[in-house]
Amino acid sequence: MDEAAIRSRLPAPIAHRLQAVRINGGTVSLVVDAHGLDEGARQALDRAAKEALRGVDGVTETRVALVADRPAPAAGTPAPPPASPAAERRSAVLQPPPPGVPPIIAVGSGKGGVGKSTLTANLAVALHRAGRRVGVVDADIYGPSIARIFATEDAQPESEDGKLVPVTGAGGIPALSMGHLIEAGRAIAWRGPMIAKAMAQLIDAHWGEAEMLLVDLPPGTGDVQLTMVQRFRPAGAVIVSTPQDLALIDARRAANLFEVAGVPLVGLVENMAGYECPHCHEISDPFGRGGVEAAAAGMQVPFLGRIPLALEIREGGDSGNPPAAGEGPQAQAFHDVANKLSDWLTRHGIA
Repeated sequence: MDEAAIRSRLPAPIAHRLQAVRINGGTVSLVVDAHGLDEGARQALDRAAKEALRGVDGVTETRVALVADRPAPAAGTPAPPPASPAAERRSAVLQPPPPGVPPIIAVGSGKGGVGKSTLTANLAVALHRAGRRVGVVDADIYGPSIARIFATEDAQPESEDGKLVPVTGAGGIPALSMGHLIEAGRAIAWRGPMIAKAMAQLIDAHWGEAEMLLVDLPPGTGDVQLTMVQRFRPAGAVIVSTPQDLALIDARRAANLFEVAGVPLVGLVENMAGYECPHCHEISDPFGRGGVEAAAAGMQVPFLGRIPLALEIREGGDSGNPPAAGEGPQAQAFHDVANKLSDWLTRHGIA
């Protein structure tokens, strides 16, 4: 039993609205877009999905999550109490990306300082070197880093027909960041709605021939993440964490947001794992090792690989020369993760 087999058993009305499939042992969970359906039609979808998988070898339970806004109450019906933030996330309406926006892979983390932006930039370089046409959006509005990593801090994007035109970063990769739009070092003191609007403008741009976007999200599970999953429906999400327990707690929260929203998890990446002493060449693990791989196994999602804690990676980011553009063990670590992401994209018919 696999995802393809499950999808093949579903009738067309459900398959058309299907957003995600998750298999956990004998339990199959379906995330179905029920936007615009009344309560009767929703119940019919639920029953039809469960009936379609009844008797399928290996399926012991079918769960159906209908993701949409709530139907309007009948006249005279008392208004329900305000929903909790978690309930609002579960009921979020996922919209397809606007025309011209390529499929999105979101790169997220539960907390800052785990190397998410460095991973995003180097994944983009590695994918580009493998022949993928990829663009990069730096949606970390308060702390943009991509402009520095791609050595494009002095570049300013032009505007055509009310949309931004990305600047060209390392290796010819198109990119957009708040670092291209504001002065270096200037604080961005914006509230949630302005942040969400800025993120939307960076994504809904003129991406030309780009066949996919890597979107570097800010840490956590706030306004940018909610706007992302509701308005732009990522094709998948990559979660980055260091191996230590405190980082993993937050990484699980970040992963849970995407799961609740019906966004498939491509997998987890362990960053800053393994430091080679430049003098004795002994490997040490100041942040631990294996924690992210163990977390991925516990969550039953793929483990995409490890990125070492290396001076060359830090220097490459600071100098605008991502290590994935070169050769050596640091470059290979990023290429290994990029290969697994590329395989996932191929299997899912993306890019």
